[in-house]
Amino acid sequence: MPVTTPGDVKDVELVGSWFSVTLDNGIEGFFTDASGLSYEIEVVEKNDTDRTGNVRTRKRPGTTKYQDIVLKRTLGPDKAFWNWAKEIRDGSVDYRTNGSIVIYDMGGTELSRWNFTNAWPSKWSASDLDVGSDDVMTEEVTLAVEELVRVK
Repeated sequence: MPVTTPGDVKDVELVGSWFSVTLDNGIEGFFTDASGLSYEIEVVEKNDTDRTGNVRTRKRPGTTKYQDIVLKRTLGPDKAFWNWAKEIRDGSVDYRTNGSIVIYDMGGTELSRWNFTNAWPSKWSASDLDVGSDDVMTEEVTLAVEELVRVK
């Protein structure tokens, strides 16, 4: 006898190929890759000695570190990331912005959202030039972020 599930069956897994990036400074669009949606909590260790002289190590959560977010997209005439990084290099003091990475289903409905705060481009690069290749050029931007929150 086959196994059945009562009621409607719905996929609940997120597919990472339909996403967009929106920044509060007006930069937005679709990207081919986004990585760094992670954080790490430092481990603080403290050694204690009990009455019998046994030493044990206690571990507690420390400072949370948010990973850099790396975005890749096809290099085109849009110079928004280049100009933003150049402004920082040239001494701009107003360079931080907030943003979101949004995951969609095939119909365009938002399924998940990560918001990040105080982001700024710490690195910009373009793919290598090669006369023997017809590959489309890409741009890669590394965003330093101070916080990442999954809100949906």
